[in-house]
Amino acid sequence: MSNIVLVKAIDEIAEMKIYYRAYLSDKTPQGGVFAAKTPSCAITAYKSGKVLFQGSGCTEEAAKWGHYPLEPLGASSTSVKKEKVKRDHLPENISSLSVIGSDEVGTGDYFGPITVVAAYVKKEQIPLLKELGVKDSKDLNDEKIVNIAKQIKDIIPYSLLTLHNEKYNKLQKSGMSQGKMKALLHNKAIGHVLTKIAPEQPDGILIDQFAKEEIYYQHLKKESVVHRQNVFFSTKAEGIHLAVAAASILARYAFIQHFEKLTKEAGFKLTKGAGAKVDEAAARLIHEKGLDILPAYVKLHFANTDKAKRIFTAKYKK
Repeated sequence: MSNIVLVKAIDEIAEMKIYYRAYLSDKTPQGGVFAAKTPSCAITAYKSGKVLFQGSGCTEEAAKWGHYPLEPLGASSTSVKKEKVKRDHLPENISSLSVIGSDEVGTGDYFGPITVVAAYVKKEQIPLLKELGVKDSKDLNDEKIVNIAKQIKDIIPYSLLTLHNEKYNKLQKSGMSQGKMKALLHNKAIGHVLTKIAPEQPDGILIDQFAKEEIYYQHLKKESVVHRQNVFFSTKAEGIHLAVAAASILARYAFIQHFEKLTKEAGFKLTKGAGAKVDEAAARLIHEKGLDILPAYVKLHFANTDKAKRIFTAKYKK
């Protein structure tokens, strides 16, 4: 039997439990959060953060959750070696080449849209971007993100795509996985940038890896794939080329703007992420604007929706 193990945050595991609610088992193993069984895959999530996928459909099922599988069952140094081999497929000098990089923001946030950006950085621009402070956006606070984004948005060609909550919820309800949504958005954004810089061609395209390469292309099997040559996939790609770092900064800048707009419309401060404070904010939103407003603000299939409803009932319906 095939096995794959992913390591996920506890809020993501809660989201997965909601997703598999129709397949949940009454029996949960010791240390487990939930167990579910689809026609082709058994899924078991543990409090440690590990999620085990077993069965003929384990690869496809695991890929729905956005990240390259971290370890096969019983993995040792073998899984580490496999990841290293994957990264070894990148050109040794990729960090100094002219590259289109793409990244997304907002996939793990309950409130707010998903923003995807593809950006083209010529090798001659790399020193300038370093001087402007472009680096992994996870190392930058919102204030610095906004400051840097405003400086680079007129320097490099880029494409920004925003998947707003109402559209996201319709696609998700229709059965489309978040992984497929991201693949479609990345493909489209990269295509826009290639059109902007034509007839110039990049030395390569680097996508911050959210699914295995074959799964990415499987998501696009009914689409026109904009580019297949010199396309590379890597986790933590923001640290490999500044094009991905720049794309991430621009995507986060757009996300921040949309988030501020939603906060203003809500009339009180919303919270990023998918933690307990988010549940409280969603419950207050239901109280002040009604349950029907949620699809415009949130990703409905997250576990936060049910939590917010329970808080609303306990706190406001007295």
